[in-house]
Amino acid sequence: MTTQEKLRLIVKALDSKKAQDIKVIRIGDLTVIADYFVIANGTSTTHTRGLVDEVDYQLSEKGVNVGHTEGVDGASWIAMDYGDIIVHVFYKDVRDQYNLEKLWSDGEAVDISGLL
Repeated sequence: MTTQEKLRLIVKALDSKKAQDIKVIRIGDLTVIADYFVIANGTSTTHTRGLVDEVDYQLSEKGVNVGHTEGVDGASWIAMDYGDIIVHVFYKDVRDQYNLEKLWSDGEAVDISGLL
């Protein structure tokens, strides 16, 4: 599966479970850790877990397994590493606190309308 196909599947999975404020940032020119960050938030810790579960389910159905997941226990910031894409799912207040969009503002914001 290509990076773009994975990106589309991740964004659709998040959108299908009512993730809020989905953002995609292209960071491949800035770092070697990934090509893209996908950032979204849920309305509760239960919602954030549900969003992560849906992303994991949709990608695993296509044979793509997460390399590593962090933060599931607290569920206020869960990071899923798919190698070329890192998915960050936050509880709203925690997202505001860390503000990854500002930290990675040198990255290129991707219009997700073409991914939905």
